[in-house]
Amino acid sequence: MRPLHERMRDLPREGRVEWLGLRPAFGAPIVVVEAVVAIAQRGLAGDRTAAGGTSGKRQVTLVQHEHLPVIAALAGRDSAPPEALRRNVVVSGLNLVALKRLRFALGSEVILEGTGPCEPCGRMDQTLGPGGFQATRGHGGITARVLRGGTVRVGDGVRVLAEAEPHA
Repeated sequence: MRPLHERMRDLPREGRVEWLGLRPAFGAPIVVVEAVVAIAQRGLAGDRTAAGGTSGKRQVTLVQHEHLPVIAALAGRDSAPPEALRRNVVVSGLNLVALKRLRFALGSEVILEGTGPCEPCGRMDQTLGPGGFQATRGHGGITARVLRGGTVRVGDGVRVLAEAEPHA
């Protein structure tokens, strides 16, 4: 049997970027985009994290597309639109939690490193209604930092990078 650290990198297929959104300021409405420029060690151009010059762990937030119907059901809603979750990137086709602590590519240019879970905030009760916070617990996605910038587009692939692949 292969060691756990090797199996942690095995994802059966490539994922896909389904949706992109920017938060221009704290509490501001989400701006939905088809493409965005990721800035190394900053975040996404037009998002408040990049504007603030953060070099922290929460430069980009990602959520699992397949979890949106689950969140909606748990919140007692017909749907949970990505804008309501206030994340930057919606990804489908792979287990997003598996990307924590790994380097992964969005499209052919951008490389992110998963930094941890993206826990829900109190805003979920505002955007999803009472119980929205509880509905998103365990489904909030992950946070990441930008290691290499470039353009990300809806429809781009998402893949884990081999340990030896360069990122700078």
